[in-house]
Amino acid sequence: MTIRLLVADDQPLVRAGLRMVVRPEPDIEVVGEAADGREALRLAAELRPDVVVMDIRMPGVDGLEATRRLLAADDAPRVLVLTTFGLDEYVYEALRAGAGGFVLKDAPPEELLAALRAVAAGDAVLGRGVAERVVAEYVRRPPGPPPVAPGLDELTAREREVLGLLAEGLSNAEIAARLVVSEPTVKTHVTRVLVKLGLRDRVQAVILAYETGLVRPGDAGPPRGRAP
Repeated sequence: MTIRLLVADDQPLVRAGLRMVVRPEPDIEVVGEAADGREALRLAAELRPDVVVMDIRMPGVDGLEATRRLLAADDAPRVLVLTTFGLDEYVYEALRAGAGGFVLKDAPPEELLAALRAVAAGDAVLGRGVAERVVAEYVRRPPGPPPVAPGLDELTAREREVLGLLAEGLSNAEIAARLVVSEPTVKTHVTRVLVKLGLRDRVQAVILAYETGLVRPGDAGPPRGRAP
């Protein structure tokens, strides 16, 4: 199946560069380009892409607001945000809005292609260095009362443990090694965690783990890379 891609970025060179990266790939097709968030919303409704590659800073409707509006629909496409190290505060907010993940604009082509395929498949992606910055942004924010998380009390002790390890940024294989269980067992636990908490993907699970106080910054090692 071909992944239908909509690219939203106000820089023509970035859009052209993404087209060049994707062109040789038989399973990915760029079906449209948008120069701002408003155009991205219009084209997404018209073209029905599988994945929208979204820049954050664009004129008019920015990428953050466009992501919120896109993902409010039941049949929303997946969103992969392209960002830079200078936009940490937007990373956190876009993840909360439901973005499937982040890749830095200077990421090598193979990392971008892997991220596109992962997000299209429903996985969550945190590009190198981005997970650490999400936690750093959480720490920077003023403390407040933890949000109510329906379903958190329904988690078993093992499921809470798995959620905590997700917040460390561990992959399924790494969690399996830590808990001395099989990888399919970990996948089952992750699925149950997401279903019980009503979450879209692992990225939202990481956000919830920190916001509810289940995991606190400094309790574990820094998150690492993609969470497949």
